[in-house]
Amino acid sequence: MTYMIDGHNLIGKLPDISLDDPNDEALLVQKLAGFAARTGKNCLVVFDYGLPGGSSRMSTRSVQVVFASGRSTADRVMMERINKIPDPRGWVVVSSDNDVMATARRRRMETLHSEEFARLLEAPPPRKVDAGEAAEVHLSADEVDEWLMLFGGEPKPTDKRKGRR
Repeated sequence: MTYMIDGHNLIGKLPDISLDDPNDEALLVQKLAGFAARTGKNCLVVFDYGLPGGSSRMSTRSVQVVFASGRSTADRVMMERINKIPDPRGWVVVSSDNDVMATARRRRMETLHSEEFARLLEAPPPRKVDAGEAAEVHLSADEVDEWLMLFGGEPKPTDKRKGRR
């Protein structure tokens, strides 16, 4: 699945990136790269008014960055791309623009408003149990002996007076 994202719409909904920041696009691309790494999804982010327009060197393996030319807008670029996608079922369109969202829905593409995707982007990654992290396991003395014998160890002698090992 690939997310097609209106970059400036999304930046306007994020608490930690400002549209006034001269590096706002680069900061969003970094955030999207982290999201892509965490989820295994790809992103295509479209920004307004990049010169000369088209694909950007900010693109990574999982995040393709496109700037609209000075004569176009991100909304127009997104609608053109939405209409040309051969298999729209593998895409989710993220925007705050009603025309972009309507174009995507006509193609039966999944849509998310920028606010919704911002919450998804800001959500902490699901906690995974680290392979080195010890799980809480409680074994009886007999179970410990059984495992020791299974792996070639010797059971520990039992202290009969106290009923413990």
